[in-house]
Amino acid sequence: MRWPFLLSVCLLACTACTFAQTAELNPSTTEQPESPAYRALQARLARGWNTWDTQSVTTQVLLPEGLAIRMMLRHNTALNSDAQLDDALIGRRGPGVEQVIPGPHSWDGSYTSLRLTWRGTSLRVQSAHAGSDLVLLITPEAGPSTETVPATVAIEAGYLWNRPGTVTFHGNHMEAVSPTNRVPIYFCGPVARQPDEHAAKLDLYAPYFSAPLRSVLGLSTGRPRTLDQIRTVIASQEKLYQQSIAQPAETKVVQDEIQTTLGWDTIYDPENHRVISPVSRIWSVNWGGYVLFDWDTFFAGSLAAIGDRDLAYANVVEVLREETPAGFVPNYARAGEWKSTDRSEPPVGAITVLALYKRFHDRWLLEQTLEPLLRWNRWWTANRDVDGYLVWGSDPLAKPVDPDDAWRGTREGAILESGLDNSPMYDDASLNPKTHRLLLGDVGLMSLYIADCDALAQIAETLGKVAEAKQLRGRATTYRSKLDTLWDEKSGIFLNRDLATGKSSHRLSPTNFYPLLARAASPKQAHRMIEDHLLNPNEFWGQWVLPSIARDDPAFKDQNYWRGRIWGPMNYLVYLGLRNYDEPEVRRELAQKSLELVQQEWRAEGHLHENYNAITGDGDDVTNSDAFYHWGALLGLIEWTEENSPVGAQLTP
Repeated sequence: MRWPFLLSVCLLACTACTFAQTAELNPSTTEQPESPAYRALQARLARGWNTWDTQSVTTQVLLPEGLAIRMMLRHNTALNSDAQLDDALIGRRGPGVEQVIPGPHSWDGSYTSLRLTWRGTSLRVQSAHAGSDLVLLITPEAGPSTETVPATVAIEAGYLWNRPGTVTFHGNHMEAVSPTNRVPIYFCGPVARQPDEHAAKLDLYAPYFSAPLRSVLGLSTGRPRTLDQIRTVIASQEKLYQQSIAQPAETKVVQDEIQTTLGWDTIYDPENHRVISPVSRIWSVNWGGYVLFDWDTFFAGSLAAIGDRDLAYANVVEVLREETPAGFVPNYARAGEWKSTDRSEPPVGAITVLALYKRFHDRWLLEQTLEPLLRWNRWWTANRDVDGYLVWGSDPLAKPVDPDDAWRGTREGAILESGLDNSPMYDDASLNPKTHRLLLGDVGLMSLYIADCDALAQIAETLGKVAEAKQLRGRATTYRSKLDTLWDEKSGIFLNRDLATGKSSHRLSPTNFYPLLARAASPKQAHRMIEDHLLNPNEFWGQWVLPSIARDDPAFKDQNYWRGRIWGPMNYLVYLGLRNYDEPEVRRELAQKSLELVQQEWRAEGHLHENYNAITGDGDDVTNSDAFYHWGALLGLIEWTEENSPVGAQLTP
């Protein structure tokens, strides 16, 4: 059983000792100073009822106390040991696993809805806030026609993460008591408690309610409520949710996608006492509790900005606080304070922070993020420059070493730094065995770095850091000039260069359009890139766009991860680049095609995929496309940005 409730104050003290020892054994954490404004922000986020527990979308947790109310199912006609569903996740794969279709999830958890099917039983679970109280409504929707004994619903209550508190029964209700509050919990339905004929097989370790799933069941905290009263609260909060996505009407579906996806993917990390939005719950569970990937988490900040400023800031600040002692934001940071100390990922931090500042105008965010962004910017030139070109790499001697990371110092590790794990662009690139640098002058990396320099220069100027701004503009000029040498006049596009042979690589991906983001292409060059390549149906255009390798590349047919599939971040970065040039029709069409792609499975199954098939538009056709990966929503964010941010209000430097 994964759910260890607090048993004694002694256990809490032992845990505190363990955490202190862990911090000493893992000195990879670079503690960034935390401003009072940011402390207040995290305190605001980590409060109230929400789906904070990584392990299950059917668990509600009250912060800061850590009181958890978890709903489980028992299949009563099964004899095998896995007849109880303790935790439910979105997008789980395999025989006999639960299927969750996520419904709306407000930013603050004030309204959530999902549909769950498992072993022939289907039900809808809704939650809502009634002031500081929580209400749940569990509605059966289908069951096996041959089953005479319905599934049992069990609702268990206890305190997570060794938070102090106890839960006991008092007559017809439970009462949760912590040092800071008392929460009565009431059940609405035909309550059964062990021993009884249906619940005798329940595998539970804390006080619980249980009932056969024959009719609608309800739960409320604070005071007893009837089913009708619970329905009224649910309906009221559902209406408020719909109102929150009603304007403008053109992007209502996008707002629903983004708010719902970030809502379900946002968790509380008790290890570091923070609210964060990892890419998905399945990834976090598989990585031990949470995982923050570098550019993925910056994009989570961009997504949250459409409706929750605090959450947007939290994701940006927290991934920067993972910066290694060497001065770079790691490729990943995961539970246990482990992170990739050998490699980073694409530098999109400064353009993200600058866009947030232009939207919300909070100077303290710039003050909080400038120094880690500067260190990261300087790290690239000091560690990834080969003959004036920026390349990907992996440092074999970097410490501490994550014991589960086998890629350190390898060619594969250097490619992983690109974030494009198996891209055909790197199939023929060699690794310098002494420097552990990939010998490929990379158009995408150089373009992102130039944009990073320009954005950081604007941030530095805003804060009166004149010398830093001058240095940044100088670095941008230097690498913009070097990027210019990668322009291939015959092909009409910027090409990667094999630094071992001096030859240009004609394997094209959307990263070859990133010079638009860096404003490194002249208007004439930009128009040619767009006409000859972006809009070329033999390369990137078509019903579903943009494939991660050109359609005429031999690897396109693989449709395996970065070998031909469509990815939200690529479309989004190309779109931001198009905003720098006078190409309004192309920009609008890219936005519309991206939205059409993501809407297919969103409407049918509530899926928002990590990547999509560039031939069929499907996300479910492979097993290595997570079904609820938040950066899939970038495909919708393009349309939202097109409708809500005039091109004159630049999002990029």
